[in-house]
Amino acid sequence: MDPSRLKIVVFGSFHAGKSTFIQAIDPESHHVDAECGDGTTTVALDYGKVMVHDLHVHLYGTPGQERFGFARKIIMQGMDAAILLVDCTCAVDAFTRDLYRDLVECHIPIALMLNKCDVTESCPAMVRRDLPGSEHTYEISAKDPESATAALSRFVEVISRAR
Repeated sequence: MDPSRLKIVVFGSFHAGKSTFIQAIDPESHHVDAECGDGTTTVALDYGKVMVHDLHVHLYGTPGQERFGFARKIIMQGMDAAILLVDCTCAVDAFTRDLYRDLVECHIPIALMLNKCDVTESCPAMVRRDLPGSEHTYEISAKDPESATAALSRFVEVISRAR
């Protein structure tokens, strides 16, 4: 393990904001997506990188549909930490609950990024209730680079202290 780098994988359901989050952190990020009924969707991965607290942080975004489980397993290999991005404007779905459970079982640092907190109908308390036990929870708007970057910075600081 290279102590100067971190591999953080970003998980979440369809339209949770994973690609938007990575693009807010790294405007030069790369995305492999395809057209769908609601615009585009990630079909392979998103990739971005940034320096945070003297660490090279590599962000890998995963597809948010069940059928891409094989891609998530490949992307997860060697991850140092995980971010679970959750849309706070709707109920937590079974896919997100399963992702959370699976990530907890990996015994790595996990951040819950409660996305879309800038939207009137958001309800972060609902997500906290439905996904209990996370020590690292951040309310963000993935569309806002300051919000996304600040949350990532705080999470990387936590990871750095634990190393």
